[in-house]
Amino acid sequence: MAMDLFQPMVEFPEVPLPVQPPLEPPSPPPSSSASSPISLSASSSSSSSVASSPQSSQSSSDSDSASTDPSPPVLRRSDRATRGQPPLRLNDFVTFATTHVSVPASYKQAHGQACWDEAMNVEFAALEANHTWDVVPRPPDCSVIGCRWVYAIKVHPDGTIERYRARLVAQGFKQEFGIDYDETFAPVAKMQTVRTLLAVAAMRGWSLIQLDVKNAFLHGDLKETIYMECPPGYLKWDKSKVCLLRRSLYGLKQAPRAWFEKFHATIHRIGFQQSSNDPSLFTRRTAKGLTVLLLYVDDMVISGDDEEGIQLLTSELRSAFNLKELGDLSYFLGLEVHRSKAGLMVCQEKYIVDLLETAHMEDCHPCTTPMEQNLKLRKTDGDLLPDGSFYRSMVGSLIYLTHTRPDILYVVQVVSQFMQATRTTHLAAVNRILRYLRGTQKVGLFFPASGALTIEAFADADYASCLDTRRSTSGWCVKVGHSFISWRCKKQERVSKSSTEAEYRSMSEVTSELVWLRRLLLDLGVECPTPMRLYGDNTSAIRIATNPVLHDRTKHIEVHVHYIRQLVSEGIVALSYVTSEEQTADLLTKAVGTARHWFLAHKLMLRQLHQFEGGC
Repeated sequence: MAMDLFQPMVEFPEVPLPVQPPLEPPSPPPSSSASSPISLSASSSSSSSVASSPQSSQSSSDSDSASTDPSPPVLRRSDRATRGQPPLRLNDFVTFATTHVSVPASYKQAHGQACWDEAMNVEFAALEANHTWDVVPRPPDCSVIGCRWVYAIKVHPDGTIERYRARLVAQGFKQEFGIDYDETFAPVAKMQTVRTLLAVAAMRGWSLIQLDVKNAFLHGDLKETIYMECPPGYLKWDKSKVCLLRRSLYGLKQAPRAWFEKFHATIHRIGFQQSSNDPSLFTRRTAKGLTVLLLYVDDMVISGDDEEGIQLLTSELRSAFNLKELGDLSYFLGLEVHRSKAGLMVCQEKYIVDLLETAHMEDCHPCTTPMEQNLKLRKTDGDLLPDGSFYRSMVGSLIYLTHTRPDILYVVQVVSQFMQATRTTHLAAVNRILRYLRGTQKVGLFFPASGALTIEAFADADYASCLDTRRSTSGWCVKVGHSFISWRCKKQERVSKSSTEAEYRSMSEVTSELVWLRRLLLDLGVECPTPMRLYGDNTSAIRIATNPVLHDRTKHIEVHVHYIRQLVSEGIVALSYVTSEEQTADLLTKAVGTARHWFLAHKLMLRQLHQFEGGC
């Protein structure tokens, strides 16, 4: 059992609420001078006249109007010490510098603006240099698809503009299956693989280099014959001319697959082998060490202990593609990566800020937990919303946020069940999650540099937690060393007859992840010792997995669920008991109170960014 399993409870810092400073006595009034039009005695008399009766105020007003003093009255100004300074409640806000530039929706809107004209010229030059098409006469009996310009603004993690981007996109929705395209699937890196690579790199001190392929889809070779209209604003020939595509183009249905096939052929020629556990992972072993490349569409992360091999790979890719070298990994797929001697920290602060701005909740009052303790939602609770598009958009964004925030995984799984018929109580639950994120913007996942490369897992279940179907909720998490790599929360497919059966199903689900992760680590040159430890808090479920004599209690369970028995008998997985208080996966199955929520979040290696910068 890991050393940190029974560590004393660490109180996670709660959301700091702004504290108003004690009231200070007002500053004394300025001394009287010859240049002052109103003396201190006049101010005192004026103050007393304000508190007097209406009759006295009227007489005072009459006397003032009768005065022949031509000097205008002096305006009363605040003499507070904080005058001219921002309110204290704004000290907790993080400001991102952004420039509001409208993104054009068509070529007509973009043409004439220098930034967008330059972006289109750069894109068109890349298309011509790559020999993307040939201009040919329009065929009489073939379909011709259209095209259009699509514009976007790429920004840095701090919100500043990186560059203006224009893309020529083919109207692939006009393509016909079997004629214009066939296979379209192209693999991308799994987020579990990304976190595994970060964990291994942190513990072994590997460098992490980020590369970006410019106009990646333009490198793919087309096998089909596709005709496209001439781009708007360019190639101004008559309508009898069209473009015969030679290379893949953004918008074509087969473009991602054509690009991946091109990259796979190139990387295989260099000497890399494709992983069978993640098709987007490529490795090369030499006498000098290991070089690893992870691909997500056109973004690449290179790591390993062979520094010379990394430099050689970069130069070979530079000669094959138009590369943009981004240096050390810092911002990848919306994940902000921070590195220090203590390890790696991955957070999505900018993503949360943008999400709160989209929901108009950037100034909301934060809360300490994402859901009220023991709250259960039903499909029929509350009034039906007339339009659920906003709800679906928010939930979809929250799902992507769970890649670095397992503390909201359970509540996001709950609100994801009400996409079809959204009600007021469901929207209130989403607003509560956003309020929680407002106070935890700088919380991220910590990958420590210390620790043994061993695999451990925690599995838990909440029996009959769904009030509509009475199905149980499974929750499990897997860690390598002290770094958590994979986690999941899902409603079980069948209704369990007992809490023991629900726990047994959850333990069986995580065993598949353990076997896959062990093989993935072998691709990264990490050989984990066996057996892999699986912790559960139900002794009956542990007995069923280790002793098949309890036939009457398990004869109705599907055969594939008993997969865990084979792994236990072969010594690949070992089951251990952990108390419910120390069950890390408890946060993935139910809504808990504030103290326990932050205790389990700390065990999941969630840390504040300032803690990481201070050495955790």
